[in-house]
Amino acid sequence: MSFIYFYLFILIHPYLAMWWKSFELAERKSWEALIPVYNYYVAFKVFNKKGWWAILMVVPGVHLAMWSILNTSYIRRFGYFTLLDTVQGIFFPYIIFFKIAKNQDKLLPETNWANSKEISEREWGDHLVLFLVLPVIGHIIALGLGAVTRAKPGSKSKVKEWGDSILFALIAALIIRTYVFEPFKIPTGSMERTLLVGDFLFVNKLAYGPKVPVTPLSYPLVHNTTPFITMQSYTTFEKGTYKRLPGFSDVKRYDVVVFNYPAGDTAVYDPRMPYGLMGHEYEGIVNNEAFRLYREESQPRFNMIRQFYIDSLKKVGQSSDALLDRLVTERASFEFIRDLDEWKSKARKMIAVDKITYDGRLGEFIKHHGVIYRPVDKRENYIKRCVGMPKDFLEIRNSILYVNDKPAEVAPHQNLLYLSSQRNFSTPESLYERFGIERSDWAYEGGELIGVHANLETIAKVRKAYPDIEFTIYIEPQYTPDSNGKFKPSEQIENLKTFPKDINVSNNVSNFERFQVPYKGQVVDFTKVNIAYYRRIITAYEGHKLEEKADGIYIDGKKTTTYTVEMNYYWMMGDNRYQSADSRTWGFVPEDHIVGKASMTWYSSNPEYGVRWNRVFKSIK
Repeated sequence: MSFIYFYLFILIHPYLAMWWKSFELAERKSWEALIPVYNYYVAFKVFNKKGWWAILMVVPGVHLAMWSILNTSYIRRFGYFTLLDTVQGIFFPYIIFFKIAKNQDKLLPETNWANSKEISEREWGDHLVLFLVLPVIGHIIALGLGAVTRAKPGSKSKVKEWGDSILFALIAALIIRTYVFEPFKIPTGSMERTLLVGDFLFVNKLAYGPKVPVTPLSYPLVHNTTPFITMQSYTTFEKGTYKRLPGFSDVKRYDVVVFNYPAGDTAVYDPRMPYGLMGHEYEGIVNNEAFRLYREESQPRFNMIRQFYIDSLKKVGQSSDALLDRLVTERASFEFIRDLDEWKSKARKMIAVDKITYDGRLGEFIKHHGVIYRPVDKRENYIKRCVGMPKDFLEIRNSILYVNDKPAEVAPHQNLLYLSSQRNFSTPESLYERFGIERSDWAYEGGELIGVHANLETIAKVRKAYPDIEFTIYIEPQYTPDSNGKFKPSEQIENLKTFPKDINVSNNVSNFERFQVPYKGQVVDFTKVNIAYYRRIITAYEGHKLEEKADGIYIDGKKTTTYTVEMNYYWMMGDNRYQSADSRTWGFVPEDHIVGKASMTWYSSNPEYGVRWNRVFKSIK
């Protein structure tokens, strides 16, 4: 439901609650209850002693909490303290407000904390508030301190005291976290060595302007999953649209940016994984599962096909295992690509309905909780470097990024994957300890070359120690279509691994065809190839229905050859280029996904070596 309805509800609430009658009982003028906004100022001033709290009623994510706080404080001044009264005050106070107006209840003085009867009356209501604010932990704090400290005569109970303190600490922290800055921990090595696993950052949300939450009704200070119980921490009952408050600047090229994961709208929820997110991208999981299903169900046919080629090769006097494998692979790939949509449909059903996927690392099937759909502000937070701005033309040639046809700026600690003929440093430990570089487990050529992830600075250190050493950047092969513009079936399957995940576009981690980053107002003329770059923009990010039919492209049921882009987009890449799931995997980052600018590491810890003191309070470049 849209924000506007909740704010309209807040505006009419004083009339539904008949405040004009209870205001008189509180020795205020009845007309004060009828003036919008001012009536909340008066109510907070009378019943909470803090009129300025009325300002918090306009803050999404806090407004309904403040509404409940006011109502509970309001009715308690008229003698409604019990557990049931408190529940009503928090969620539906109108029955009590009606009683106050009808019975002309007398306004009571504030609670006398020296009076055991008054303390007893409100005890369970205070327990409820503390539990809703911080379940279990709040009670451990309050009751634990209460057991070892002596209360001063006439002071609040520990439950009430800690309930109030924690409640308003959470509200203040929620406002700061939502609109000013947010702590963020580096979970993976995709930004090595600019940012290290174990770095704790401050994300500056004022840099680009804080986003107003799309789903403000959520448990405070957690992102999308409640800790320990792996339960969704938010509700979409109240839902807004994208709105960004003014910031100090726009996103700039080469900024290190935190953003909501673009491919996180659909995720496979595996409780074994951090935050329940399985893998990095739903569409990639679907493609992998589709090919696995095809191979398993078609294995008997593969055996027949293999035997057919063996017999055929014998007849012409050939018996090459390499040729045989290539023929079988191409035939199998052809059949899979021919029925790609059918196999992807089967994979989606298996993932969503049967709730089963295959874990290649463990070599076994796993049962999970199915597919979940997350709103923009509740998708996982990612951090990368912005290397492409709206309107920029980008291209990657042999691992060199070109922006508007010029080599891009190289980040000071940007890592690439190098092949080296020097084998004097044969263990990962010696590499890390001596030179700070990491050995690769997969980049070998004929067993003669060793692969290392390193930047220019560490490469220079190694060359100083080994003057004869040779380093060559590892380049993945890029496929070229035949004279008819078509790729081999096996190459088409490989094309599904990299954005735009289209069988007719050959991109990979080290070579990417030239393309333009979309921008607001851009009019795109569709071709058979470029539609692949805009599918998710049209459907997932800008909310339209796209149909690709034999006679053309339809958007929202209307045939068209063009599309006008509605938002600005960005291209994000990790500094650890060969070990980063970034825009090369899932594509463009929409402007409504931008969270803030990574500004400073305030703490850093290596799991093996302890605190990295040289990274504490270090700015990020």
